[in-house]
Amino acid sequence: MDTAPDTARVLVVGIDGVRLDLLPELGTPHLDGIAHEGFLAPVEVDAATPTMSGPCWATVVTGVGVAKHGVWGNRLDGNRLDVFPDFTTRLAADCGRRTFAVGGWAPLFLAQQGGPLFVAPTRLGYVAPREDTPEAWEEVDTRVTTDAEHLLGLDEDLHAGFVYLGAVDETAHFLGCGAEYRASIEAADRRLGRLLAAVRRRPSYEQERWTVIVVTDHGHRDEGGHGGRSPLERTAWIAACGPGLSAGAAPQVLHHADVAAQVYTALGITPDPHWTLDGAPFRV
Repeated sequence: MDTAPDTARVLVVGIDGVRLDLLPELGTPHLDGIAHEGFLAPVEVDAATPTMSGPCWATVVTGVGVAKHGVWGNRLDGNRLDVFPDFTTRLAADCGRRTFAVGGWAPLFLAQQGGPLFVAPTRLGYVAPREDTPEAWEEVDTRVTTDAEHLLGLDEDLHAGFVYLGAVDETAHFLGCGAEYRASIEAADRRLGRLLAAVRRRPSYEQERWTVIVVTDHGHRDEGGHGGRSPLERTAWIAACGPGLSAGAAPQVLHHADVAAQVYTALGITPDPHWTLDGAPFRV
């Protein structure tokens, strides 16, 4: 059931592998602004979910856990995304909404390694890294941001989009969570600022009601790496602002699956019970 006016819009930005404990030390004014207008709160990766990008992002965008979507690692083989699709695909196929997804990690966007996770949004963008290095991934994220800016400005009827930024995670894997990692987080925040500016430049922005959600999938050990159950690895976070989200009022408990549920709620869509979502809209 559709209950919101057609002016409702949602942008979800996924920044891979950002440690929550380091954010207070860093220059992230755009993320801080979202937190000030709404909230930024921790998410603990649940005990059933490996602290890996594949399963965590699948839970974020489908709204169901690993037992349903079937993504258990960074290879997506054996998934059940045909039954539990990502929100950009479900909105386009089942709800008649215009959506996009763009990023640079192949299994999220291409039929590789058991993917794609994003099966059929209205528009799909992929930027391949020229090599597997932190520098190349920074280039990818810059190009992804440019593509997303274009999509945000191109489609006046757009309802929801997902932007994936992967350089922070890659930097941690190569170099650990030192100065380069922290600089990469700050660079991701500048790209977030570009996306927010692109939203504000939309010709119909003054008539639109935007919800913005920024989310990370997992943390990292100091030396770089994840997949275990240490507090640094299993601590993620969500930041969000928009209609119905009061400034400074953070939900007491958050789950990754809540992101997709909040997307539907922000757009005024009551999920069909047959979707069997595990997440719930953000509650404060």
